[in-house]
Amino acid sequence: MNEYLDLFGTFAKVGVMTFGGGMAMLPILEREIVQNKKWATEEELVDYFAIGQCTPGIIAVNTATFIGEKKKGILGGIAATLGVVFPSLVIITVLAGLITNFAHLAWVQNAFAGIQVCVCVLILNAVLKLLKKSVVDKRTAVIFALVLLGSMLLSVSPVWFVLLAALSGGLKGAGWFGAVAVTGALANFLFVHNGEISCLRTRCTYRL
Repeated sequence: MNEYLDLFGTFAKVGVMTFGGGMAMLPILEREIVQNKKWATEEELVDYFAIGQCTPGIIAVNTATFIGEKKKGILGGIAATLGVVFPSLVIITVLAGLITNFAHLAWVQNAFAGIQVCVCVLILNAVLKLLKKSVVDKRTAVIFALVLLGSMLLSVSPVWFVLLAALSGGLKGAGWFGAVAVTGALANFLFVHNGEISCLRTRCTYRL
């Protein structure tokens, strides 16, 4: 098979199976990219997530671009990026014309509530995987604890946590990508997806 089509097809498969955004995509990426295709190691995948977390854009798209570029250069990055966004583009385009007509139905609302629960579990699973690979010594454990407390007690953008963690890890040289991966994942989980968790408990829309 043409390698560009292989990149497109693999990431399209990842895109169509992913619910909950880039963080929830980590277990699927690990299976498809690391275990099946062997296009990257687990450590490289965590690094790509770390870079994708602190660069503009969607983390899933950024990660696909990095892996595609590593495999087949710029054209490979484009093929992987198009693959990961194509399923969402098609599905959302179809649903956009239908959802307004059915959103008021009880079974539709209950279905969305169930999906949100599943998404929260997938995101938590991704964060735990990042923790195991990234919190590997006392320094990264301290960074993790500080970000956890800061994200719970301070009303600041997660970007600051990512930048400060990158700076702290960078001062020590090797391993700073792991610190960024943990802080980025944790900041997103607490600040972005906490709204979804609260919505499930209170059954109301909650935005930070």
